[in-house]
Amino acid sequence: MSRILYTKPSITELEVAYATDAAATGWGAKCYDYILKFEAGFAEHLEVRHAIATSSCTGAMHMGLAALGIGTGDEVILADTNWIATAAPIVHLGAKPVFVDINPETWCIDPAAAEAAITPRTRAIVATHIYGNLCNMDALLAIGNRHGLPVIEDAAEALGSVWRGQRAGSMGRFSTFSFHGTKTLTTGEGGMFATNDPDLYETVLTLSNHGRSRGQSRQFWADMIGFKYKMSNIQAAIGCAQLERIDALVDRKRAILGGYRDRLDDLEGLQLNPEPPDGANGAWMPTAVFAPTTGVTREALQAAFQAADIDARVFFWPLSSLDMFEDRRENIHAWDIPGRAINLPSYHDMTEDDLDRVAVVLRDTLV
Repeated sequence: MSRILYTKPSITELEVAYATDAAATGWGAKCYDYILKFEAGFAEHLEVRHAIATSSCTGAMHMGLAALGIGTGDEVILADTNWIATAAPIVHLGAKPVFVDINPETWCIDPAAAEAAITPRTRAIVATHIYGNLCNMDALLAIGNRHGLPVIEDAAEALGSVWRGQRAGSMGRFSTFSFHGTKTLTTGEGGMFATNDPDLYETVLTLSNHGRSRGQSRQFWADMIGFKYKMSNIQAAIGCAQLERIDALVDRKRAILGGYRDRLDDLEGLQLNPEPPDGANGAWMPTAVFAPTTGVTREALQAAFQAADIDARVFFWPLSSLDMFEDRRENIHAWDIPGRAINLPSYHDMTEDDLDRVAVVLRDTLV
């Protein structure tokens, strides 16, 4: 039996053709053609007014926070369960990330914990939709309105997820997406900034091009200190092809999660990614969380999958457990869940036999 990888991209002749065209002809006056097409198509798919293709989701977050004026002495609230990429831009801007606990059912930020952490220095709340699971956007947006705080959607892992009829990434002041090679839609590396706020869009657009505004007529004239977080035309060409296939890519991800549910729903003490109310989970990363009563540990799961020649990832460590931050052990769920959880393989061309092999490991672990 061959090794089952935890993820890999779905690349077809369409992506190859678009990338080849960009490499052959996408220069000079045509150097932005695929970028502009990708941005317009993504905004239309997301049902937002503006989108800016970036070199990474981290870059999109960095520029968005900078455009909001977040800096030294400010605080930004986010879930302790996160990848470091969500917190790093906050630190780079001189602000302080304030880590709060998660909802044990969704593994996303707990709105009550977020509101309790608000101080006079709080400037924003980041809603990270972890593994395709959705934050309670109704509650978070209401908190933001009550306190005059922008809610930012970190939708890096949530392409295809839907909250009460609205796509993940279409509800906050701005949102960010990742197109890393592990993601449902990939450009190899890359990301997207999205917003309905025209002023914020213009500021980030300027920041993304070394601080040169698009209305500036003087060549090589910068209007502010900016960044260099632009996506290449070749990457955007791959993104355009992926975007044409987005419904099929998301449907396949959801089918894989559904396949795991069909095989494992009868097991007591095992939780898989939940479906949001009146919505859909884009199912980027199917994840198994075992109840404390089962006695199943992360280490036992890693050993079992390694023995079965299956590549499985660990659940994100709480950010406050990292050496560069202060422990927040009061974030009970964020500290507890990773010790009894595992991310499951979910690449698009997994077979039914592959799903069976993964399910057998989980079942045997419970014996």
